[in-house]
Amino acid sequence: MSVMKIRFCEHNKGKGKVYRRLEEAFPDLDIKIKDCIKQCSSCREMPMATVNKKKITARDGDELFDKIAAAIREKSAKEK
Repeated sequence: MSVMKIRFCEHNKGKGKVYRRLEEAFPDLDIKIKDCIKQCSSCREMPMATVNKKKITARDGDELFDKIAAAIREKSAKEK
């Protein structure tokens, strides 16, 4: 199984709570907060992260967590 890479920008609002929730729920994943993930226009506007270099945005942190968790489950289902 390939490891999913989840990246948050240091400057994105609300990233801390989502980061902590993901670390608890999915401790085996490669989750990091970087200085910049080169998504500045989206990063300024809304909570966002990249999952395997694909941008995921949401209205709030809870929605972002749900979207990332769904992407993780979808990928793991495909690999079975």
